[in-house]
Amino acid sequence: MKHRFAILPGDGIGVDVTREAVKVLQAAAAADGFNLELKHFDHGAERFLKTEETLPDAVLEEFKSFDAVFMGALGDPRVPDMRHARDILLGTRFKLDLFMNLRPIRCFHERLCPLRNFSAEDIDFVVFRENTEGAYVGMGGIFKKGTPDEIAIQEDVNTRKGVERIIRAAFRYAIKHGRGRVTMSDKSNALRYGHDLWQRVFAELREEFPSIEANHLYVDALTMQMIKDPRQFEVIVTCNMFGDIITDLGAQLQGGLGIAASGNINPEGTSMFEPVHGSAPKYAGTDRANPFAAILAGAMMLEHSGLEESALRVERAVIEALEARECTTDVGGKLGTAATGDAVARRVVGA
Repeated sequence: MKHRFAILPGDGIGVDVTREAVKVLQAAAAADGFNLELKHFDHGAERFLKTEETLPDAVLEEFKSFDAVFMGALGDPRVPDMRHARDILLGTRFKLDLFMNLRPIRCFHERLCPLRNFSAEDIDFVVFRENTEGAYVGMGGIFKKGTPDEIAIQEDVNTRKGVERIIRAAFRYAIKHGRGRVTMSDKSNALRYGHDLWQRVFAELREEFPSIEANHLYVDALTMQMIKDPRQFEVIVTCNMFGDIITDLGAQLQGGLGIAASGNINPEGTSMFEPVHGSAPKYAGTDRANPFAAILAGAMMLEHSGLEESALRVERAVIEALEARECTTDVGGKLGTAATGDAVARRVVGA
């Protein structure tokens, strides 16, 4: 069976780490005997600076013909307003209706655990972030800009459909993956309207999943508890902005942004996978960037495409490379980006 993936390397170190993720995907295809077809798209800062083109509707339509999209980090100081990055990333999320941002928070090695009195195995949960609503929809405006009377309004949009489908997805994931607790986080004690909707929908849906323990924490309490005792969490579900914030905290729990991968998922369409970190332009081409987040995003893409054994093979290879310290300096090794990718690919083929 042929598996077709669209590849957007992005900007800065996105290009460097995407190269290693592709290397590992090809190694997995060779090891497990599946037919891999990759098509690269050059939409990023370089193209934007030459053509002022971000991501045409025709390309977004073409994405729908692929099993999944892999997207590298976007952002370039030569585009100060980051228009191209915003249009490409958010355009893909909104126009493909990638409402589910799935972020595994798992610490793969003891030396990466930042918490005293906890071990790596204590950090193992997932976050479901609503991905197409909230404060990031771009509704609002500025009145009398640059004057003493300036007014800025940013609207937070929550729909019954959007809230219900992300909470339901979290419960279904818990059932499928044998996780016994779903924690919903909001700020309904201060944000009355939109988050009142979250409270009511969560109360209704928890009745449909009686085998799953359901609890609630305000987001400020949640962040404290993530540090105090991460063992209490199995599945967290929250809104777009809070999910953005707490998953970066989660990335630090698992060893840093160089480890953190994510999926932007539409269960009925084409999904997109990406490392969480930024484009770090000053490190582009220096062979210093950690490719693990990109490689693990590739593993998530394989799993989502029905290649579960290949995904596990890649994940095991990353863990083995960490254990052998065949990795970049930020996670305890001495290798560069390319050599780290080679170390993982070699283990994938030999696993």
